[in-house]
Amino acid sequence: MRHPRNHIPDPAQAELVGIIWQSLLYPFRLHAGDVIRFDGRLCRVLRVNECAAVILMNRPIRVFKTRFDKPVRFQPPPAIFRISPQSEVEILNPKRK
Repeated sequence: MRHPRNHIPDPAQAELVGIIWQSLLYPFRLHAGDVIRFDGRLCRVLRVNECAAVILMNRPIRVFKTRFDKPVRFQPPPAIFRISPQSEVEILNPKRK
């Protein structure tokens, strides 16, 4: 069955019209660039979205001696993990209005 070209919508059927409105307020507690204290360590928030805040935590410098008693120090790469964007962690640089 072909549809007529001059299709007139059924007046009994409501048209689907909607406006997507996003609040002007930032809905998350954490913001990108925040410095937080997590598990007693300083961390930086890299990015935040609806489902997670990506956190960067530096690992401590490792110091040990080799078999030949030579001291060795190296910095492991930072740990990256995700927490809730509404987490109740201590924010150390609250500069928001």
